[in-house]
Amino acid sequence: MSGLWARYNALLEAQPLLTKALTSLVGFTAGDLLAQNFIEDSDKPYDVMRTIRLGSFGFLLHGTTGHYFYGFLDSKMPGTKPVTVATKVAIDQTIWNPIFGLMFFGYLNIMEGKSFETYTNKIKADLKTAVMGSWAVWVPAHTINFAFVPPSQRLLYINTIQIGYNVFLSFLGNKDVEEDEEKKEL
Repeated sequence: MSGLWARYNALLEAQPLLTKALTSLVGFTAGDLLAQNFIEDSDKPYDVMRTIRLGSFGFLLHGTTGHYFYGFLDSKMPGTKPVTVATKVAIDQTIWNPIFGLMFFGYLNIMEGKSFETYTNKIKADLKTAVMGSWAVWVPAHTINFAFVPPSQRLLYINTIQIGYNVFLSFLGNKDVEEDEEKKEL
């Protein structure tokens, strides 16, 4: 296991962006596999394209934007003093979290070929749930992250927790939204 850890760290040092993107690919893929196989109705057939969409989101957006966002945050607020950690957590959850939600739902919407109206309906229906659901997981997780995890390892730590959180995101991201109030009344 120490050999694998050493190889991961060597790749992280040599190619940090690619390593973090690949780590996010694994995290999002694993989260969707768990959601589809163990959480959701067993009557539904496994949707391989859904897993590809979630995994590609991890690779193309989560890993890359996380690399730059957390790097920026650490460069502007170095250290692990309690006020620094609390400020980073607050910024992450009040600014980055909603932006991440918009990216997540937007990416799925585009990859599924849905309309902009469908996207706005999804945001109205589920962004608040995603952001508030995030607080229960990510406030304590990021408190630990910003206080104890070395900056180069942040995305690995996040992706480890993200696997479980992705079960929730996968479910929420693939939940149908009523198009308008009339359908709710029927």
